Amino acid sequence: MNTAIRSTLALPLLFACSALLATALTTASNAQDWTRFRGPNGTGLSPAKTVPAHWTADDYNWRVALPGKGFSSPVIWENKIFVTSIVQKDFKKIVRCMRTSDGGLIWQRELQLTSHPKWKDNCDDSASPTVDRERLYLSWATPEEYIVVALNQKDGSLAWRRNLGPWVAEDGFASSPILVEDTLILANDQDEGGNSSLIALDRTTGETRWKNDRRTIKASFSTPCLYQPADGPTQLIVISRANGMTSVEPRSGKINWEIDLFKLRTTGSPLAVGGLIFASAGGGTAGKEMYAVRPGDPSTGAKPRVAYEIKGSLPYVITPVAKGRLLFTWSDRGVATCLDIPSGKVHWQKRIGGTYLGSPVIVDDRLYCIEQKGQVIVLAASHKFEELARVDLAEPSNSTPAIAQGVMYLRTFSHLISLGGGTKTSRKVPTH
Repeated sequence: MNTAIRSTLALPLLFACSALLATALTTASNAQDWTRFRGPNGTGLSPAKTVPAHWTADDYNWRVALPGKGFSSPVIWENKIFVTSIVQKDFKKIVRCMRTSDGGLIWQRELQLTSHPKWKDNCDDSASPTVDRERLYLSWATPEEYIVVALNQKDGSLAWRRNLGPWVAEDGFASSPILVEDTLILANDQDEGGNSSLIALDRTTGETRWKNDRRTIKASFSTPCLYQPADGPTQLIVISRANGMTSVEPRSGKINWEIDLFKLRTTGSPLAVGGLIFASAGGGTAGKEMYAVRPGDPSTGAKPRVAYEIKGSLPYVITPVAKGRLLFTWSDRGVATCLDIPSGKVHWQKRIGGTYLGSPVIVDDRLYCIEQKGQVIVLAASHKFEELARVDLAEPSNSTPAIAQGVMYLRTFSHLISLGGGTKTSRKVPTH
């Protein structure tokens, strides 16, 4: 399968590894926690060396049944793992805090939702929560309301709750909140007829710190990320069909720069790596456009520009992942590609098979991604293609793995599984 890369730069790109993460503005206690969708800054990257490339059910630390069903990914703070699900018949969101050691329940809270139409492959538990030392933050939306809730981490009691207004989107909701210092950032890009915005709330009180009104064309399910220049302030990166790619000063909400990019809807999240920001858009079940953007520089007035466009089998719902100079994309229809980040050169592209809604992660030197029917595909995170394993989780999954303290957590529709870490507890864990 051929992939054409069209470069719009006259000079070679400089590879700046120092721009990988903006960890200084996050509230995680250490790099071992996994506090938001796809972990630190949404990179999906873990240095853990205690997760196997191949395993059987006998290798699990524990496997716990969850109430209802869910597509969200778990988040971890120290020795606690937080996971949400939805009981569709009662329209109740179930929030669970569990011990990472054995999957035992610490507390559980139920939150009432209302029934509403959505895409057949979506559910009311697609957005992942985020967590800090004090609270767990989660969001969901119906046509009548966009709800943001903060629960006290200790016991699940309500810290605060906000209604951000109606949510207009024919396919439902999926964008996850993120924390930046002491603010909670929420993307709110809606379909035509809605009121789109980018919102920052005080993480302690839920009060609005700032709000940017945005153009409205098509709802976005994308989760923002941070871009840290080598010698400049951190930038908040948000993408949507109507606004393209936008850089925002996270403390004040001031717009640094914006570049028009997309003809279609954005669902996967942006990834900042190697001095570039990667983002895609698409429709139906396929990605149709993907760009590597050279960010603007607010201090000099330099404008953002497209470094190169990636063509071929592209991700739509799925967010890419990178290690070193290598970018790995995974299309929703099961084609994996490895690119050289500075140049956009394709090292390899292979049809893996299956369909996907969960995004890949890299653990040490391996690439893991869960197919919708529940098969985990494991590839070498290398410039040479190598398939290492296929492991069946025995249940469908639309989720992205989480990794913390050397352990990988795999979420299926109605189970949470602990794998790796070098220790095993009894697998006869109560299902509560």
